[in-house]
Amino acid sequence: MTTLPVDNTTVDKTTGRAPLVLQHTSFDTVTSEICRVNEAKKPPMAWYVTMAISSALAMMLGALIGYLIITGVGVWGNNNPVMWGFPIVNFVFWVGIGHAGTLISAILFLFRQKWRTSINRFAEAMTIFAVICAGTFPGIHIGRVWLAYWLFPIPNQMSMWPQFRSPLLWDVFAVGTYFTVSLVFWYIGMVPDLATLRDRATNKIKAVSYGIFALGWRGSMRHWHRYERAYLLLAALATPLVLSVHSVVSFDFAVAQLPGWHTTIFPPYFVAGAIFSGFAMVLTLAIPARELWGLKNFITLRHMENMAKIILLTGTMVGYAYAMEFFMAWYSGEVYEQFAFINRAFGQYAWAYWIMVSCNVITPQIFWFKWCRRNIWVLFFASLLVNIGMWFERFVIAITSLANDFLPSSWGWFEPTWVDILTFLGSFGLFMTLFLLFIRFLPILAIAEIKGVMPEADPHAGHGHDHEEVKS
Repeated sequence: MTTLPVDNTTVDKTTGRAPLVLQHTSFDTVTSEICRVNEAKKPPMAWYVTMAISSALAMMLGALIGYLIITGVGVWGNNNPVMWGFPIVNFVFWVGIGHAGTLISAILFLFRQKWRTSINRFAEAMTIFAVICAGTFPGIHIGRVWLAYWLFPIPNQMSMWPQFRSPLLWDVFAVGTYFTVSLVFWYIGMVPDLATLRDRATNKIKAVSYGIFALGWRGSMRHWHRYERAYLLLAALATPLVLSVHSVVSFDFAVAQLPGWHTTIFPPYFVAGAIFSGFAMVLTLAIPARELWGLKNFITLRHMENMAKIILLTGTMVGYAYAMEFFMAWYSGEVYEQFAFINRAFGQYAWAYWIMVSCNVITPQIFWFKWCRRNIWVLFFASLLVNIGMWFERFVIAITSLANDFLPSSWGWFEPTWVDILTFLGSFGLFMTLFLLFIRFLPILAIAEIKGVMPEADPHAGHGHDHEEVKS
């Protein structure tokens, strides 16, 4: 493969694109560099600092949940008519964050997009940890925590659920299924790499621990055959979940007869927004990881640019949905619907609405320019703004539609309390604690899959044949 240097990377003369793995000529080098993240005696100092902050926030989350249970939901800012406050906002936010992992892993795998191989592992991990954070909030926002077993998918012949047809109950099945399938998919994909860490282990504890989870993997032809069959089936099973899970979450709002909520645009709108915020979070996590652990040869600018293109696409779709909401409110002639959207843009929460629009619609448009898609600092700060904007989107949808009821005498003002704010920050602590532990003890990149996209793995390498994915 002949390469030319362009923009701090290389370009293949045959395909005109940067290779997916830079500066590597052997599989052994790939294995040693990726395993170095787990085998290092001491991780970078930044890992310790971030872990200390994250674990402190996670412990604060546990303390606040205990305080909430003992004291009651009056410690939140929820009121009448704003019955749904930060808990539901944060729940929808975290479920959305978890969507990019399954999309990168399952859908791009089914479409044979090879550029997914360097980012799919920690995108899948991000999915698991985000859904854990999301699942925290339905359990605590019900108020009567001793009835939390109502959330479990127990057979209903005893009529124990007050409303079996409630979309809040559908959430339990949808999110629970999504978490289970994503967890199995993530784990199955790690089995060959866990066996690699087992074989390279320098002490007995690591060898036994990795050996247990490697399920006796020896890399035989039969093992690879079964592995690839299982991985393909799980990818096919997970793909519909990308569309179904956040569609069901949107039904929490869409089935309510409330202006601003009761609309059929919510399912595709929520799915696009979830993929949008999920890819932004992948960028937010991938950029520091590649810098701190020296993974620039695996997570390249080509991966960053492809993710930026998807953020641009989904951000434009979200912007279109915002515009259609206003159009349908006007076209319907329904005065309550019209007021709900005019109030969003120019009412008491207008500041939140315009933060949402600025971050979600305007910010992604910078990715029309190639230099922005290939600038690490621009990518990082844009991804942060997108995540901020997507949280404000959920805030706007949940809060503004409830705050101004049909009668002005029922109007209210929602103001989060210190418990609301610190609980939200604590959920980030839980997320980052789990993610940092994953980086330290599990393979952050898919070693076997990365080797599969290298030129050395192509039987036609050097013969002018190219079997890569469709040009982005």
